[in-house]
Amino acid sequence: MLTREIKVGSVNIGGGNGLVLIAGPCVIESQEACYEAAIGIKEAAARANIPFIFKSSFDKANRSSSQSFRGPGLKLGLEILAKIKKDLNVPILTDVHEADQCEAAAAVVDIIQIPAFLCRQTDLLIAAGKTGCVVNVKKGQFLAPNDMRNVVEKIRSTDNDDILLTERGTSFGYHCLVNDMRGLPAMRRLGYPVIFDATHSVQIPGGQGTKSGGERQYVPALARAAVATGVDGVFLEAHPNPDKALSDGPNMVTIDSLPELLILLQSIDKLVRATVQSENVEPRIELSRGLTVSVPAPVVPGSAPKLDK
Repeated sequence: MLTREIKVGSVNIGGGNGLVLIAGPCVIESQEACYEAAIGIKEAAARANIPFIFKSSFDKANRSSSQSFRGPGLKLGLEILAKIKKDLNVPILTDVHEADQCEAAAAVVDIIQIPAFLCRQTDLLIAAGKTGCVVNVKKGQFLAPNDMRNVVEKIRSTDNDDILLTERGTSFGYHCLVNDMRGLPAMRRLGYPVIFDATHSVQIPGGQGTKSGGERQYVPALARAAVATGVDGVFLEAHPNPDKALSDGPNMVTIDSLPELLILLQSIDKLVRATVQSENVEPRIELSRGLTVSVPAPVVPGSAPKLDK
């Protein structure tokens, strides 16, 4: 099962290409810290021979507490990301929270990311699509994989077909996320590359009262499982010292741990890639108690999927 190929600078995602890494610290803490992380991750990705896209946020508008660190803001944050892009020659991803941030972000970065909590915000999706930039949408914790077809259609209404879809776990009761690995091939049937966010998938939302907790020890296991399903990329938030990070520390991994993990993920991807490209995922998923969920047919590039009225 092949997806559309998305070109991000010199990196090709989907369309039968190998695994891609999107990684970086949750938020820009300072220019120096951002450079340190970008250099370390780039070196780790090079050791594993995995194409690398750097990510970090200029603003984290959805923090648990109003007192939490949010980042340097739009202007300074984009200036820092622009310098890293030029100096290190790496594509850049950052997220936006408001429609009027999209144009400024698109002038600097290669991928605009829509946060999971905002993935159904029509105005934000359309504003991102209109920039012509690649748009990565994180699937909301409250959505089924197949619900992302409506998200795809909103972006495609702007004549922008450069779309990535990212899985980051599904809400399970309070303060808990789970991953249903069936959802990864189900989302790929929409016709676009699917990224697995291994670090937010181990987050414990609001688990520490004024901030989220996390279980970073499970990141490698989930990443290995996701790559074995045939995802097109892995999203990892990484930091030199996650325990001292200003945002999402409990679920971020150390940069020092990346080389070993990435080499293993690359090996798994090479092992399964040919099988994934040739397999035809059944259009219906059998659930317990005889229930059945329909999975839409893949999108054919250039034609919009038919939505239920």
